[in-house]
Amino acid sequence: MSVQFGAHVGAQNATVEELRTLWKWLDASGIDWISLWDHLYEAPPAGGTQPHFEAFSMLGALAVDTCHARLGCLVFCSQYRNIGLLMKGAVSVDHLSGGRFELGMGSGWHEQEAEAFGFDFPSQGDRFKVLEGQMQAVNKWRHGERVTQSSPSVELKDASMIPGPRGKMPLWIGGLGPKQTLRMAGAYADGWNAAYASPSQFKELNGILDDWCVKAGREPSAVERSINLSYAFSRDDVSVVKKQLEEQWGAASGRIISGSLLGRPQDAMEQIAPFIEAGAQMVNIAIRPPWDQELLAEYVETVIPQMREEWG
Repeated sequence: MSVQFGAHVGAQNATVEELRTLWKWLDASGIDWISLWDHLYEAPPAGGTQPHFEAFSMLGALAVDTCHARLGCLVFCSQYRNIGLLMKGAVSVDHLSGGRFELGMGSGWHEQEAEAFGFDFPSQGDRFKVLEGQMQAVNKWRHGERVTQSSPSVELKDASMIPGPRGKMPLWIGGLGPKQTLRMAGAYADGWNAAYASPSQFKELNGILDDWCVKAGREPSAVERSINLSYAFSRDDVSVVKKQLEEQWGAASGRIISGSLLGRPQDAMEQIAPFIEAGAQMVNIAIRPPWDQELLAEYVETVIPQMREEWG
């Protein structure tokens, strides 16, 4: 499989018109993947002080505005929606897109927004229990089954999913947890997404995922591997950008910086190469609006073609 290149977009600090213009251009430019994130507040957290749109409604627009790219959400938070409602929404977006939608799921991390909007946000372990039950139900629906299930936060009684997905609707899981996230990836998912990991961490986790696939009786090649890298290209000096990231992310800034693209777009290939060597099959840039369109165009229109030639 050739290396693919995508964009992961935050629906924040931009108008609907600006976001639609962005992903129409990305699609027309030949990007392989476009995803949105599932937040109600801005990321990094700033107390709900910045404008932010809801994921599913924006995904509907993304689906009808584009024609070519694979589409997804990396990832829907397990705590925010009843699993039947989430699957109905995913199927609807899949049909709107002509079968290009891929469902990403995760346990969530943005406790600030969960508390603000009254969502239950239990311990990480309890959120994993909810997520696993949800993934089990989704896989049954993807295979056309009616589902009866009682698991944490999942109560289903002979629940049908008609129509089913128009496409294959691959199932993704996002996260960096070696024991639970990667175990579930090996057992249930078609793809695993790591966000803002260093090359060495990604390589280590990739190997652990291989082992979990084997334990689940699956070939490791059955699970696609992708990495989200923070898009931090700038006209400023790298030290200035790092300081900005430290101010935005606080204690988490070290991890974010280690999983960021820094400098100018022409520096991307050197920074991305270790992730390809570590097993990444798709590399997504995480765009937090506002963005510099000239720098972004240089990356998409000049650097990505060079990387396709190198790793295609």
